[in-house]
Amino acid sequence: MCLIVFDWRPAAVDGPLFTLAANRDEFFRRTAEPLSWWHDAPSVLAGRDLVGGGTWLGMSRGGRFAALTNYRAPHEMRADAPTRGTLVSDWLSGTASDPVHGAHETPLDYLQHVARTGDIYNGFNLLVGDWTRRELGWYCNRSNAAPMLLAPGTHGISNAVLDTAWPKLVKKRAELGAMLTRDAMPPLERLIDLMRDPRLARDDQLPSTGIPLERERVLSAAFIETPEYGTRGTTALRVVSHGDVIGVAVAERSDDNGSHRIVRPGDFERSFAFNVEPQSADYSTPNAARNAAAAS
Repeated sequence: MCLIVFDWRPAAVDGPLFTLAANRDEFFRRTAEPLSWWHDAPSVLAGRDLVGGGTWLGMSRGGRFAALTNYRAPHEMRADAPTRGTLVSDWLSGTASDPVHGAHETPLDYLQHVARTGDIYNGFNLLVGDWTRRELGWYCNRSNAAPMLLAPGTHGISNAVLDTAWPKLVKKRAELGAMLTRDAMPPLERLIDLMRDPRLARDDQLPSTGIPLERERVLSAAFIETPEYGTRGTTALRVVSHGDVIGVAVAERSDDNGSHRIVRPGDFERSFAFNVEPQSADYSTPNAARNAAAAS
């Protein structure tokens, strides 16, 4: 992902708990699967990067959530660094553990685990949440800030640290806040349309991140379009609390329907809805995995 704006209301008893709109920017040649339930981890709903094997944004039946953006630091990029997408998928599938600290049950536990080896990766921002715990955390391996749980409010992440005042982040964060003030539960299509904005920032508003000015201009749009690189998909997500029940609705509009044939601008849409199951099945057993896959 390269632009995420979200509204976090952990105290919600009857209403929206979490609302998100996000764009994934990537090279068109990099193959990926669209948003779907994973056959090898049936509790995980996410897209899948077929090059690195991880994902950029996803959620689980048990109420876990994670999303990742790259941190723009072109002169620090290492070709031998491990893929960052598994930082998302490991949390969603519950497979992340280490011999000293064991399994990571909370978002902050997991982010602290990631931070212990954060310097081996190229730059990233990582959002990790658990809707049943009402916890949402953030960590950036290029920030001096330690992993932290986020306070309620409307936030944004692009390719710098949380809430850095890049023009597209400031604009889309404000537009999301205004939209939710008018309507606490807008249709997911409106959240997607919010992010499909190709307008560029003025030159005097552009950040300086070590790339040529012309490239800074192109990347200043919320919806990026170049011959080889651009916004590959937009995700809208809403999590709603109804007393003890937490409902999830997610929609994706992308340029690939799973055939790996790119169509610009993307118009392939898919959507899913489910209730969080905190006591979800043990997917380590073959029967449970088959039953979960059939239920999807």
